[in-house]
Amino acid sequence: MHRVTLALLVVVLPLSGCASSLYVLRSSYEEARILWRREPIERVLQQPDLNAETKHKLQLVLDARGFARDTLRLRVGGSFTSLTRVDADQVVHVVVAAHRDRLELVTRWFPIVGAVPYQGFFDENDAREAAAALEAQGYDTVVQPSVAFSTLGWFDDPLLSNLLHFDGVSLTSIVIHELTHNTRYLTGQGAFNESFADFVGYRGALAFFEGRYDTDGAARAHQLWNDALAFSTFLGDATTRLHDAYARGIDEPERQRLFARMQTDFRALPLQTNLYVDFGRAPLNNARILHYQLYNDRLALFEAIFEREHGDLAQTIATVLHAADGAADPFSALEQQLGGHSELADASRVLLLSAAASSR
Repeated sequence: MHRVTLALLVVVLPLSGCASSLYVLRSSYEEARILWRREPIERVLQQPDLNAETKHKLQLVLDARGFARDTLRLRVGGSFTSLTRVDADQVVHVVVAAHRDRLELVTRWFPIVGAVPYQGFFDENDAREAAAALEAQGYDTVVQPSVAFSTLGWFDDPLLSNLLHFDGVSLTSIVIHELTHNTRYLTGQGAFNESFADFVGYRGALAFFEGRYDTDGAARAHQLWNDALAFSTFLGDATTRLHDAYARGIDEPERQRLFARMQTDFRALPLQTNLYVDFGRAPLNNARILHYQLYNDRLALFEAIFEREHGDLAQTIATVLHAADGAADPFSALEQQLGGHSELADASRVLLLSAAASSR
């Protein structure tokens, strides 16, 4: 599941370059359309022709929102109290670009959010054209659909109707993920923001269903989080090897061999869900790899702090945000909380083994 942050104001702040201004204007217009079409979920729930599954999921969203506010102490504002019906299965298409000779994303600067390692488009053709232009400049690119977006609390984000296609656990995780962005978004720290929100989303969904004594939901949430941990650890090891290869200098055939080995190793992971299935079958390049890492960077670090906080997720969130606030490198700040890299490495190995064992 991919998401994108679109912190755009109706009053567009000035950007350098006409193309950038047009991009923000178009995005602001499309976002305004989504906000204008909001319907209160409580009113939708009163509709006599509403089917049982949709009614259940809409109530689940309200309950998850209340859990995020009251138990996790996230800043929810008025987000997810309304529904916007959308026609397309995907609302935003994300373009990610990376250098071909090193694992480094191409970033763009926008008001409020600072440097962002992706660009979101409401029209897929616009996204494809932007990717083609970047490819022509010599970059690796990937275009990915996004299932949700956040305005970082600037507006009361609605639930988009396309999200109702997800199972209840995934839907709950998405809602909590986006509300984490509402709570705190560190300027220019895309990987930290998205990975931390994924941790809170998955861990939050697990706590939510355990609190409801929903054994099936809790089991599904366990599987998703175990897979996220295992994939994150795998990806960290794989990208370290790729970094080393680029540092010594490799040609394109060797690069493709490394990508093929990465996918072979991925298919050997004892994953329990199809959460990352596309990683094993879609053509790899630096942009695709780094886009996955954007949402799965050092998840074991957050989990290690969660364990240190004795399983108190609300306290873990507070600890992480306090340590990361103002840090030039929030991941390094969290590593210092845990006593350095060696403890993190040990925690990663233990958590990966635990995830593997639980899948058998």
